[in-house]
Amino acid sequence: MTAPAQRPRGRPASTAHSPVAAFVRFVVCGGGVGLAASGMLVLLSGPLPMVVANALVTVVSTLAATELHSRISFRSGRGGWGVHLQSGLTVAVGYAFTTGALLALHSLRPTSSALVQQGVYLSASALAGVGRFALLRLVVFARPAAPAVPAAGTGTERAADAPATTAGAHVPVGRRPGSSTIAACAHM
Repeated sequence: MTAPAQRPRGRPASTAHSPVAAFVRFVVCGGGVGLAASGMLVLLSGPLPMVVANALVTVVSTLAATELHSRISFRSGRGGWGVHLQSGLTVAVGYAFTTGALLALHSLRPTSSALVQQGVYLSASALAGVGRFALLRLVVFARPAAPAVPAAGTGTERAADAPATTAGAHVPVGRRPGSSTIAACAHM
């Protein structure tokens, strides 16, 4: 379990949790993990088969990135295996998307150059990253919606929620189904 993230001092809440600021933190954290994963892959690919090394690095880097995104990118404080599973699913969707893009390229242009392949891969990765950011922000690390409280004087208040007054005395009315200020005053 992780402790709930707190808003940094000296920053308004709107800046700390704005989508643009979260996206910048997402890119920095994800890019940092990606660079570290790349280095790990180079180190592990000698003693381990490349497929095994890639799988190990993918799992470890996804766990690390999920923790960083929870704590830093989205400042949600959510943790646990459920969050890691949801985040892992977004990685799987991104993998399927980039693989599909490369398969499509190879079916349309089987002799494409390495530069074209990298362009397609990086473009698909960028789109997958934006999609992953949206899923993580809106689903995995979404902030619970605050209950809607109508503003006073807008005419949307329920009569049972309004305090009743009798001869200048303030008498609060409880939340009873079907009650109203008038019915509450009649029972006094």
